[in-house]
Amino acid sequence: MALILNIETSTKNCSVALSRNGVVLAWRESEEGNDHAAKTAVFVEEVLSEAGRKAEELDAVAVGKGPGSYTGLRIGVSTAKGLAYGLGKPLIAVSPLQAMAMESIRRASEEGVLEPDSIFCAMTDAGRMEVYAALYDAQGKELRPVEAVILDSDSYSGYWQKADMFFAGNACAKCRTVLASPRIRFYPDIHPSARYMPLLSERAFRESRFEDLAYFEPFYLKDFIAGKPHVKGLN
Repeated sequence: MALILNIETSTKNCSVALSRNGVVLAWRESEEGNDHAAKTAVFVEEVLSEAGRKAEELDAVAVGKGPGSYTGLRIGVSTAKGLAYGLGKPLIAVSPLQAMAMESIRRASEEGVLEPDSIFCAMTDAGRMEVYAALYDAQGKELRPVEAVILDSDSYSGYWQKADMFFAGNACAKCRTVLASPRIRFYPDIHPSARYMPLLSERAFRESRFEDLAYFEPFYLKDFIAGKPHVKGLN
C-alpha cells in the first residue's frame, strides 16, 4: 500500500492528489490557467496537511508526463523531480490520456453502458481541429499510441462503426461537430487531472516502473518552436 503524491499540470488545469493504495486521500485543482508555478507547490502542502501526512512519509512521486502545454509540463515535472530527489523517493510517470481513459471506463461501467469491445479515445485540444489523442480498450490497454490528429468526419470511423466509442477531454465540443453516431458517447468533463492518476501510479509502483531522475523529460509529442521576437525598429 503505497502513499503517492500525484501531480498533473499538462493543460490549463493544475492539480495535485495524495493517494494511498490507489485511493485519493486529498486533492486540489485549479482551472484558472497560467498559475501552475504559483499553485503546484501550495497544493502539495495542502493535500499533505489535509491528509495529516508529511512529505517524508511518501513512497513515491508521480507526474503526468504529457503531451500538453510546454510550460505546464516543465513546471510539473521539475516540481516532481525536485521532490523525489530531495526526499530520496522514486519518480513515476503517468500518461494523463490513459488516466482519462481509465476514468471513462469507470464511468461507462457505472452507467451500465460498458461493453467488452468498447473503445475509449482520450484527447486534449491542440488548437483548431487538431487534438492529441490515444485509443484504449475496455481494460485500459493502449490500442493506438498518442498522436496528433486532425479531426474530420472519418476520424476513427473504423472503430465507431464496429463498436461503441467513448470520447473524453476538452476537445469533445469540436469532436461533436464532425462526428455523429448513436455508437458515440462524449465525456467532456473528464480532463487531465491528478485525481485520475492514482490507479496507474499505484500499479507502476507495484511493478517498480520508475523513471531516471537525471534523464527523465516530459513527453511533448511535438518539438517546441519558439516564436520570433518582435522588437520595434527591427525587421
